[in-house]
Amino acid sequence: MVLLENDAFLNELTKLFQKTRTAGSAYLTMKKYHGQTKPKPRASKGDSHEPSEQKCLIRATNGKKKISTVISSKDVNKFQMAYATVLKANMDNLKKRDKSSKGKGKKSKATQ
Repeated sequence: MVLLENDAFLNELTKLFQKTRTAGSAYLTMKKYHGQTKPKPRASKGDSHEPSEQKCLIRATNGKKKISTVISSKDVNKFQMAYATVLKANMDNLKKRDKSSKGKGKKSKATQ
């Protein structure tokens, strides 16, 4: 997995969306990031301490290529605006859901 800077991540995310436009899917995940790469052993109930700065890890993949970035709490607003722009620009190719015959065939006893 490639850890990128925020602007480079958005550029690669745009390329990833372009590759999956005709066929395939892109998957995005977000989670809280503590800055550690290995799991810590369990601590007792009184030893829990939070890091001073909150961070968020965002990952994107199309099954073959994986990219990720870490956003600090001070850069969230700037990144969120740019991220929303990228998503809005690339969400025009979504399939519409089929709404036919989901519950039309069955009638409840109250309506008969």
